Amino acid sequence: MGVFSEFRKGRDGATGTPTNDAAPEAISRTRSPVPVEPTRTPTEPTLTRVDGSAAAEASRLTNDVEWFELKKNLHDAVLEQMNLSMIEKVDRAELRRELSALIVQHLSEADITLGADQFKKLVSELLDEVLGLGPLEPFLKDNSVSDILVNGHDSIYVERYGLLERSGATFRDEKHLLRIIDKIVSRVGRRIDESQPYVDARLPDGSRVNAIIRPCAIDGPSLSIRKFSADKLTLEGMVKFGALSEGAARFLESAVAARMNILISGGTGSGKTTLLNALSSFVDPRQRIVTIEDAAELQLQQDHVVRLETRPTNTEGAGEINQRTLVKNALRMRPDRIIIGEVRGSEAFDMLQAMNTGHDGSMTTIHANTARDALSRLEQMLVMIGGDFPLSAARTQLASGINIVIQLNRLSDGSRRVMSISEINGLESSTVLMQEIYRFTRKGRDSDGRVIGRFGPTGVRPRCVEAIEAAGFSIPVSAFTAEEPDV
Repeated sequence: MGVFSEFRKGRDGATGTPTNDAAPEAISRTRSPVPVEPTRTPTEPTLTRVDGSAAAEASRLTNDVEWFELKKNLHDAVLEQMNLSMIEKVDRAELRRELSALIVQHLSEADITLGADQFKKLVSELLDEVLGLGPLEPFLKDNSVSDILVNGHDSIYVERYGLLERSGATFRDEKHLLRIIDKIVSRVGRRIDESQPYVDARLPDGSRVNAIIRPCAIDGPSLSIRKFSADKLTLEGMVKFGALSEGAARFLESAVAARMNILISGGTGSGKTTLLNALSSFVDPRQRIVTIEDAAELQLQQDHVVRLETRPTNTEGAGEINQRTLVKNALRMRPDRIIIGEVRGSEAFDMLQAMNTGHDGSMTTIHANTARDALSRLEQMLVMIGGDFPLSAARTQLASGINIVIQLNRLSDGSRRVMSISEINGLESSTVLMQEIYRFTRKGRDSDGRVIGRFGPTGVRPRCVEAIEAAGFSIPVSAFTAEEPDV
């Protein structure tokens, strides 16, 4: 008996009910043949079919379709003979040994032999199918990949260092892609079907996922994965990469520690969540933080953190829990700070109420192209709550609730930079006053096509410095006057 003898799946004929005399096992010892009919379209060699004694010298099959067909048949056989509910509890090395034995048996029955490299590749790919996300697994393990974008089963793009490139990986067909999508969303208790054809989810490592299927996705299912970074980027790291200056980093560090309310603005993929995670490291570890997200991805570095996540409707169209509900609940949890992963709608009102009623030091992100646009978007969100909420009241809430706005952009060369750090200075004649403290000024491109410029102070000493110093944190005058080198 193998290492999975305690997990063997005993089934009683047609009913599929466990039998009394069959011990559970992940892989049964009964195997069915896997027919593979070769198609002779020349591509790169992958398989070798053998005839009797000519095993070692057999000619190579050269069709990728045949490789997919072999994997499909083996995968179906594995699924048929494994107790999937127990798979994730089994050691991966033991599973690999059992899976290798099963593959050897099937290849023998189908008169197919593989070279050592092809066999190892087949075992790895089948393990990825059973335990992981199939053809996406190599990209999830590749630290240089930040985004994985699937535009249909035969088109997978990845982003490396801010630039997109098409990969050679594909799914077998649309059903294969749909099965992987279903595996992702079911793990976090969500669903995707014709009645709910789109979903936000996350992978076990925290990577953010969005999927959309037919009928909304006209050309077939689409999947977008923003990868979780195992290496947390700090403000020091951002300074090293040229995303902001040393003086600006020290100012933001003091502002967070002194409990300034901060709004981080930027486009998709500009680094908003990365900066939010970096800033969170300066929160006093004795303070209680409550985070609120649609799909949990924040990687706060404190111990005293309560993480809340929204919930979509169930199959009956009920049971939804949105961000506004969670913000209201968070206010009853005695938080010192509330951090909202991204503000999108009516929860903006409750967030600003919290910022104005004793929950200083709260932070959130918003999608906008400039700092001024970010305030305009927040105004619109406040007005959308209804009840004839006047624009003047919305602007008053903004001016008194938010202290600092940080604007980030992803530039044409793929780099992500802080473009400006601004302070909100109150309200005058129904206009929210804002002044830039730091600004990135573009100067062109270098010989490698990289954007160059200078990020430095505007020469304005922010009013919030007095409050920061009163809280016991000092900022040198040079932070607002020193010339910075080009980056």
